[in-house]
Amino acid sequence: MFEHLYTILQQTLTITAFVLGMMMIIEFINVKTRGLLSTRLQASPWIQILIGAFMGVIPGCLGTFTMVSLYIHGVVNFPALMAALIATAGDEAFFMFSMFPGKALTITGILFGLSILVGAILQFTMKNKFIGLSETSFPLHDQAECHHDHHEHTGRNNLKNITFVRALLIGLCILVIGLILGGVIDHGHEHGHEHGGDEEWIHYTLLAMFSVILVIVIVAKEHFLQEHLWEHVIKVHLPKIFFWSFGVILVITLLNHFIDIQSFTSNNQYLVLLLAILIGIIPESGPHLVFVLLFAQGIIPMSVLLANSIVQDGHGALPLLAESRKAFLLSKGIKIVLGLAVGFAGLLLGF
Repeated sequence: MFEHLYTILQQTLTITAFVLGMMMIIEFINVKTRGLLSTRLQASPWIQILIGAFMGVIPGCLGTFTMVSLYIHGVVNFPALMAALIATAGDEAFFMFSMFPGKALTITGILFGLSILVGAILQFTMKNKFIGLSETSFPLHDQAECHHDHHEHTGRNNLKNITFVRALLIGLCILVIGLILGGVIDHGHEHGHEHGGDEEWIHYTLLAMFSVILVIVIVAKEHFLQEHLWEHVIKVHLPKIFFWSFGVILVITLLNHFIDIQSFTSNNQYLVLLLAILIGIIPESGPHLVFVLLFAQGIIPMSVLLANSIVQDGHGALPLLAESRKAFLLSKGIKIVLGLAVGFAGLLLGF
């Protein structure tokens, strides 16, 4: 029992470190590249769709939050918004790239292609391209802190006048690097499978990632550390990532011990597909992680995970639900039809 718990904890720490590291780096990039999207997008619907697809494939909620905010502003239209919502796999994309990076790239590529295709079809066929919006629409996900200047301070001055948050984050980075070098955080025992070079890829990626984050923490402005890394990534996402990962891995491990999940899913693939699509409707990251882990263990085919990824959008669409239920429901309806078509076709073709 202790050995099983240690393996589950090791898997959880590996996933949490990778997800948290990617979130911190993406948060930094997101702040540094603010203003790239401008109102000039309004004059180019095809560029809107392309940017929507690119924003969607960015792991996490930042890309979809941005596109939803731009849509509510009337800067981008519904086809571009749909491109982002189809392309995104929410926070689960972090987990996919941490557990099966090669196949994650394949899934991301398929989602990207589908998002462009659906966006183009909607651009040609829709008359009203601003569903559910009025002149009084306003952005609900206003990241006001992202509009401050974020000039880097010198590392020497930051260390000389070090604050509690900076010291804590530096300590966290050093701790994670130490756990990676010590073999506590690695990919060698992920789900009990041999992944060839994946564990080595993850090992060196984690080392590089947290080395970069350590430099960022040393040189970045205090506002970025306090408001973005600490208040947003660490306090909001870290507990959820850790406990969701631990809980789902624990449940699947227990189920595998008492139930032959692989036989059930093999004999009921269409039922599992329908469950994946129904759960995909939930506008929240977390429940979809079940299908990521089942796929990582070889229990479900890629078509089921792909269908779930098409329908779900993490919590990136929550502001859209609050602002325009009509646009939210229409987007979900389109994604359900697409998910069913892709999922059934994939099962029939053995994909």
